[in-house]
Amino acid sequence: MTKRKQTHSPEEDIQFLEAHLAGTLKPVAPPKEIVQRLKIRVQMPGREEITSRLSDWRRLFVVFGGVVSGMLLLITLARAFYYLVGRRG
Repeated sequence: MTKRKQTHSPEEDIQFLEAHLAGTLKPVAPPKEIVQRLKIRVQMPGREEITSRLSDWRRLFVVFGGVVSGMLLLITLARAFYYLVGRRG
């Protein structure tokens, strides 16, 4: 099998592809109604609300414990599944 000589670096190839896509794809503006509805539904909480949530350490402890417990459960299930499937093969 013969090797092909690479005349372009991967960075040049990516730049060429980006330039080609920039010329091909056109930006599309969303309807104003959708943007207004999203602005109403998505609201950034104020600084006071953020600090009050962070200062509630009991809730943070419960959330952190729940995430860690969930990840351990997923890892245990994945290992058990791998063990059972691997034994048959």
